[in-house]
Formats: sequence, structure tokens, C-alpha cells
Amino acid sequence: MHSSLLWFVALYLMISVGIGLYAATRVHTAKDFAVAGRHLPLPVVTATVFATWFGAEAVFGVSSTFVKEGLGGVVADPFGASLCLIIAGVIFGTKLYKLNVLTLGDFFRMRYNRTVEVLTTLCICAAYLGWVAAQIKALGLIFSVLTDGAMSEAAGMILGTVIVLTYTTLGGMLSVAVLDFVQMGLIMGGMLFIASTVSENTGGVMPVIEHARAAGKFEFFPEPSVREWLAFLGMAMTMMLGSIPQQDVFQRITSAKTAKIAIWGSILGGSIYFCFCFVPMFIAYSATLIDPVGFGAMIETDHQRVLPLLVLQHTPLAAQVVFFGAVLAAIMSCSSATLLAPSVAFSENILRGLFPRMTDHRFLWMMRITIVCFAMIVLAFALNSESTIFGMVENAYKVTLAGAFVPLIMGIYWQRATTQGALAAIFGGVLSWLLVEALLGEASLVPPQLIGLLVSFVGMIAGSYLPQWVGRPTPLADPHAALHGHAAAQTHHTGSQ
Repeated sequence: MHSSLLWFVALYLMISVGIGLYAATRVHTAKDFAVAGRHLPLPVVTATVFATWFGAEAVFGVSSTFVKEGLGGVVADPFGASLCLIIAGVIFGTKLYKLNVLTLGDFFRMRYNRTVEVLTTLCICAAYLGWVAAQIKALGLIFSVLTDGAMSEAAGMILGTVIVLTYTTLGGMLSVAVLDFVQMGLIMGGMLFIASTVSENTGGVMPVIEHARAAGKFEFFPEPSVREWLAFLGMAMTMMLGSIPQQDVFQRITSAKTAKIAIWGSILGGSIYFCFCFVPMFIAYSATLIDPVGFGAMIETDHQRVLPLLVLQHTPLAAQVVFFGAVLAAIMSCSSATLLAPSVAFSENILRGLFPRMTDHRFLWMMRITIVCFAMIVLAFALNSESTIFGMVENAYKVTLAGAFVPLIMGIYWQRATTQGALAAIFGGVLSWLLVEALLGEASLVPPQLIGLLVSFVGMIAGSYLPQWVGRPTPLADPHAALHGHAAAQTHHTGSQ
């Protein structure tokens, strides 16, 4: 292991933290911390949407899963994930941006009631546990590989958590956005440079593509079997729809200067993400041509290490510096964003309701304390989980698919939706998903999360049409009028300051 590589990585980490801390000096209010003051231009919104999702699962999870299972194994990410960003951009940019709220939980409270706000926020926060843990686990893997095992993966996870916490806790969304913009260039340039370097060892790009095609890695659709197709659709819909009711997606879109920027920033960020995920796939699959015996065995035992070890063993020092700098940029951007989002949602939609008279300054510090607490929970989960990085991310969105997606979409597009319907959708969706998961698991013909989604839809429709025993029906001809009135009041208040 080159000591020079470690010094370069350490220098990069210090510069990144320094940039984040500098941005933290511009944070004065809770709104600055949560949504960067809503003044981000299109390039920064595009960069932060891309960088938030291009993390551990894209670099290590997607690439290693493709090497092992082919395109059919990565239908959830990048296919479902990129479609999620585009769909969410259109929905949030056209329907929720003008509400001028900090979190999705605010929408649920205004559209339904406080109970729905709390329940959906808990679903959203629970989904982040697996996603953030995947980023922390990847940081542990990187530090372990960099030190040639001198630092264990567990110690690497702890170190990575401390580094990310430092600038995220102080700077919030503004630090995340600035670092995302800086790191996006490094991520893209670094990955393309590594792909170019690796292709010199494979005789170019086409031999790798032809080898993958011959090995059947480009077969996307499953076998003509009901079980295979349902599993395929389950993976795709979990990421594509389950990721829509997520605070990090909402946060990035609503941080934009205008609604138009919010929409186009998400569409561009999602499109760039989809295209760029194929770069680490190409790099990782190149290992099967460069060293088919060594990496062939590794694919079966520990496929997550294929990509970093390929770079360490078969590229020059300059390429290693670029690669690990780019990878750390990707994972740190993703982990800081996914750490911030659930902490802001939990503080705004659960804790703030318990302390309604809290000043803005105290609320800002409450969000920071919540981030530290959530990071400790995530770290404990990552240290004790045996799931792969890709598995952690793929499973993270089942709870939001079953419990939060239907109340969000029906609340936006269906005027008849009521509080009783939303509660039936949440409880019915989550409980049916958990019950099928516990009793049948993989033996279920229909994926448990899809059963939860279907029951959630039925619960929303039935609960809204049945006599209203729970909650309150919206007394307005247009149930969104109150929301628009709130947005106008917020805008007027902001403009008068």
C-alpha cells in the first residue's frame, strides 16, 4: 500500500470538511439549515440531486450486483432510482414547491392531520436507516481497503461517521449543497479517468462489452414466469415509487430558487445519474477480463471488494488517488444528505409538535442534536448488519412504498381523500407488508411490499368513502385551498422581513 495514497486521501478529507465548515458559517436560521434558504440555482440543484444518489450503492452495490447478476439484477437501481428522481421532480415541482414547507410531513399534517404527519414521518425515517447504513458500511470498506486491513471495517465505519457528522451537523443543507457541487465534478471526472485507465488493460471498451454480452449480462427481462416477473416488478417499483416520499428528494427539489429549476434540476440530475451508473459497472466487469481467476472467485465470495481491489492492484498511483478521491466524494455526499434528511423530518414533524413555543435558534440546535442521535443509531445498525450494500438500499424503501406513497399521491391528486382513508392506507399497507414478510418472506408469490402497496390503495379508497369515524373530512370544495393559503401567507411573511 502506498503511503502517498493515504496522505492524498487524508488531504482530500480535510479539504472537504473545511469546505463544509466554511459553508456552515452562512447558516443562521433553521430554514438555511433545512433547505439552504431556497435559493439554489439549476447547476447546484442538478449536482446535489445527482450526488445525493450517486453513493455507495451506485459505486459498489450496483456495479458488483451487475457483475454477478447482470442488468436484470439492477432493475431497482439505476433504472427504478433514476425514474423516481424524474417523477418526483415533476410531482414536487408542480404540486408541492409553492407550499413553501420544510418537510413532506408538513404536507401530511396540512392535508390530513397531526396523526398522519407523525405516522408517515416515522415511515420515512425508518426507510433511511438502511440507506444511510449502506453509506457508512461503504466508508468502512474503503478505509479498510486503503489501509490494507490495518484498520478494520468497523473502525472505518466509526471514522467515516465522525467525518460526515462534523460538517453535516454544523452546516446542514447548505454545506451538503456546496460540497455536492464541488464533488460532482470530481466524481464524474475521476470515474471516467479510471474507466479510461482500466480499458487500456482490456484492449478497449468493446472487448468488455462483448464479453458481458456473451456472458448474458445484458439480459434485462426475467424468464417468462409469473413468480419471476412479479419479483422483477417488485424490485423496480420498490425503488421507483417507494423513494418518492423521501425527505432527501423533497429537500433537494424544494431548495431550488424557482419551481421551474426544481423540476429541471431533478430531471437532469436523474438522467445524469442513470447514464453515469454504467461507468462503475464497466470498471467492475473489466476485472473479469483482467484477472478472471482471482476476481472470479471473489465475485462468489465478496463481490463488493472487486472494484476497489481492481483499482489498487491494476492501476498506477495517480489513478488510485483519483479513484478513491472520487469514491469518497460520492459516498460522503450521499451519506451527509441521507443523514440530514430524516433528522430534519423527525425534528420538524415530531419533536417540534411537542415543543410548539420553541424559538428558531433552539429548533436549529434540536435538528443538530437529532442528527447526532440518528447517526449513532445508523452506526450501530451498520456494525451489526450482515446485508450487502445493495441489499440495504434495495430493502430500505419497502416501508415507504407500503405506508407513505399512497397517502402522498392520493393526497395530491385525489380531492376525495380523507384523514380516515390515509390512516387506513398507512396501517393496512404497513401491517399487511410486515405480516406477509414474516409469514411467507421469499416464498410469497407476490412480493410482500407489493401486497402492502395494494392494500394501502384499497384502504385509502375504502376509508375515504365509508362514513367518517376517524379524523375529519376536508370541509373545502378544494382541499388544497388551505395549503395554497398557507403558502401565500408564508411567502408574504418572508417577503416582508
